[in-house]
Formats: sequence, C-alpha cells, structure tokens
Amino acid sequence: MQTWRRTFVTSLPKLNHRPPAATSPTLLRCNQVLQSSRQETCSLEDQEIRLHGFVRSVRKQKRFAFAEISDGTAVEGIQAILKPAQAAELSTGTAIEISGIWKACPPGKEQSHELQATSVNIVGAAEPETYPIQKKYHSPEFLRHIPHLRFRTPLNALLARFRSECLYQLGNVFRGAPNGGFVQVHPPVITSSDCEGAGETFAVIPRETLIKGLPKEEHDHFFRAPKYLNVSSQLHLEAYAAELGNVWTLSPMFRAEKSDTPRHLSEFYMLEAEVNFLSDLDALTDTVEYLLRDLTRRLYDTPAAQEILSIKRDKGPETQDSGEQIDLHQRWADLMSGSKWRCITYSDAIAALQEAVSQGKAAFEFSPTWTGGLQLEHEQYIVNTLNNGQPIFVTDYPKVIKPFYMAPSHTQSNPKAEGETVACFDLLLPEVSEVAGGSLREHRLPELIQNMREHNLIKTSPSNSEEEANQGEAPYPHLLPGEDLSHLQWYADLRRWGSAPHGGFGLGFDRFLGYLTGVQSIRDTVAFPRYFGRADC
Repeated sequence: MQTWRRTFVTSLPKLNHRPPAATSPTLLRCNQVLQSSRQETCSLEDQEIRLHGFVRSVRKQKRFAFAEISDGTAVEGIQAILKPAQAAELSTGTAIEISGIWKACPPGKEQSHELQATSVNIVGAAEPETYPIQKKYHSPEFLRHIPHLRFRTPLNALLARFRSECLYQLGNVFRGAPNGGFVQVHPPVITSSDCEGAGETFAVIPRETLIKGLPKEEHDHFFRAPKYLNVSSQLHLEAYAAELGNVWTLSPMFRAEKSDTPRHLSEFYMLEAEVNFLSDLDALTDTVEYLLRDLTRRLYDTPAAQEILSIKRDKGPETQDSGEQIDLHQRWADLMSGSKWRCITYSDAIAALQEAVSQGKAAFEFSPTWTGGLQLEHEQYIVNTLNNGQPIFVTDYPKVIKPFYMAPSHTQSNPKAEGETVACFDLLLPEVSEVAGGSLREHRLPELIQNMREHNLIKTSPSNSEEEANQGEAPYPHLLPGEDLSHLQWYADLRRWGSAPHGGFGLGFDRFLGYLTGVQSIRDTVAFPRYFGRADC
C-alpha cells in the first residue's frame, strides 16, 4: 500500500504537467507592419508575423514566387516571397492567411522589407478567369459598374478610410467649436415637406400600395398623409436648436434630380448645422470658415490624409492633362492657413459678370441676369477669375429665387440690387464651385406666414367662420379666413412660442470630400452611388 501511495503521489506532477502550447505568430494589419518598417529601428525585423488579406498580384517564377498582399489598411501592399508550392493555387483576389519572417531587403530594392513566407492558407479562392480587378488601370466608369468590388483597388479603399477619418474628426471639430460647441442630433429621414421648395422629392409609399394603387384620400395614406424622403434637415434642426442652442447633423439626403453630371447624386450626405441667437450673416460665414479650416487642420496629420496627399494617381483617359494637375498640397494649405475668405454680394457678382461679358473678357452660355441665379459657369468665373482661385462667399441673393424661410438682408441699399434680397450665402471653392449654402432664418411669425403665402405654401378653402366658432377653435395668428398651414404648422409653431434670431448652413459632404481628395466625380467619393438611371447593388 505504501508503495502504491508513493507511486501515485509522484505521478501527480506528471498528470498535471502540460507541454507548452505552440505560440502562434502575432496577427498584425498591413499598416502596422509598414509603419514599423518606416522607423529608424524596425521592431518587427526577423520576427515571425501573421497577416490576413487579399492577393493584389502574384508573379510565379521557377524558384520563387512573389505576391503583393493587402488588407485595406494602407495603399502600399506587403510583398511576400513564397516557394512555388505555396503559390501554386494563388491568384489575384484570393483571400489568404499568411505567416512568415519579416526580413530586411538588400539596399537598392524598392521596398525596405519583405515577408519570407513560412505558411500560406487559402481562406477563399477567386476564379482568376473571371475576377474583374487586375493589376492594371481601371477607369472610374468601369469601377462604378462593380461598386461592391472597387474597394479592392488602392485608391477606393483609401477614400473609404479617409471618409471614416473625416467622420471621426467632425465630432472633435464641433465639440471644440467656440461658444460651447455643438450638440450632434439625428433628425428624421421621412418628412412631410420639401424644405427647398423645388419639388424634386422621392415619395415614401409601401410596396403593397404600389400594387393596389395610390389612395384617393390623404387619410388613406400609410402615414395618414403623403410623406417624402428628406431633402434637407434644416427645418427639424431649427426645432432642436430652439432648446439645445447649437446643433449639427450628418444625414443622408435624397433628391429626384434627373441630373446626369459628376456633381450630383440622388442619395448623398449633407453636413448641416443650426446656431441659435444668431442675427448677423458675417458671424455665420465666419462660423462656416472656422469649422472647415479646423476640420482640414485636424485631418492633415492623419495617416489617411498623408496617403491622399502622396498617392500616385493612375494615368488614364479620365485623368487631367499634366498641365492641369491639381496641386493638393497647395489646396490644403490654402484651406488651413490662407487669407480670410472674401465675401461678395450677389448683386456685385452679377454686375461683375455682366461687365466681363460687355468687355469681351468672358462669354457664357447663360447670360447673367439679376433674377436668373448663378449657373455653374458663373460660379467658376467668380471663384477662379474674380477671386484668383480662392474660396469666396456670395451673399444676399434675390428674395424671389430663394426659399420661404430666409430672413431679409440687414441692408437693402445696394444700388445694383433690382429688388429685395435675403440674408443668405453660397460658399464657392475652386474646381467644385458651390459646396455649402446657408442663411439667417425668418424668426418672426407674421413675416414667416407672409413668405409662406407668397410661395403658395398655405392651403386655402372656403371660410366658414361660424362653424369654426362653434368648435371653439381660435384662428391661427396672422392667417386669413380659409387659410390652413397644414403640414407646416409645426414649423410656424416654433415662431409662435418663443423664437430667437438664428441661422444655419448645409454643406455637401461628399462634394467637400472630393475637393480634399482631388477626386473629379462625386460618384467616386461614395461607396454605392445612386444617380439618375443607376442604383446598383
């Protein structure tokens, strides 16, 4: 018994002993590996590492094979050296898990380090005969036909990362803004009205209704009244700002414009902000300038921005001529530290355009007139010629061509103005022209209702004052008998019960990203572009 007990006791350590588990190589992202290699002393050199990624290209030789691996975190890929057997089943687009030793390259090679593969595991094969993304130039138009795959090109992956960085920095910009910062809010996407008054809206209708037919009466609609996809969050932001002060949002917008141009989308993102207790247009334009400059400064030192500024653009049919290449570094420098952005009134701008035509300095397809608004060609001449290619605010547009909610200009004494003007602005940037617009809002109830009346936004019906009196309902202030504010009464209520002077703006977020990245078409700054005639995926 003692012998058995002694044997059992001495065996316990052996039973509890576990051999050390085989350590797996450290899993890293490509950008981490590349960043380490750029340091004076590479901490990963001669270490075994592991990557998950896709094969961008593979070149097979008799003794070795070379593969470029990417995981979407950097423009530059990781070059791996493989044995012929390891590369036998690899092709462009293959998803792999690869481990290897990170080795320094001999002097004279393009890359400083390369991965000497020790194991390669194919996670997802790609048919080499049909895979559409190859290591060659693909035109933007070709890639737009396969939006679900174009992220696998270095530039489009970079644009997605840069967009993500912008979203992160925007929160910091608005939180750090003067006067207490801004509160981010989420206004609705389904609305009752067309804020801009252009009527280019998408109606929200259940699929069953399309099959059965549209209802004849308003109350038979799904929401008991027609509803639309949002074209602007401004009206709802005013409700937020009435209590919260300064608010902002980045929301999807939808406009049914049949515009087949590289400047327009049917679904896009709008950066909008509203500032309460604001009664000066100059203060509003100063706010816009501060926010955009601060955003650009915060972005500049980020890895995504530095890649944007240094990436080599593929040469192709849609690339600009070498004499017209965009100097992105200068563009960013002008945004971050250039001189204060100039303001010019709309009336002065029209007069300058008309003078340029009369003197033979410019010719326009659309003749500039005071009530005709500014066309793209006019905006380009203003920013590029009149303002030497620098950002410029155009202010105080004619009241007759602007929406109902804008407040009148503080001064109506411009001799070049042919009528009433409103306190509003458009911000014009080189190349892209209009990128933002805003105004002071009409905060007085009588004037707002009169504006709505002039824009035919108030419903009218035969008056029955005796019936209204029997119902005990007091008439809405400043309405005439038979008038009804309908779906905009809630907006008028904001003025009826305690309204302060306020103003705000909206910025085309996708268009501004195109300006920062040098991308010519707005259709390439969003992942899945929707525009007239196309909504793939």
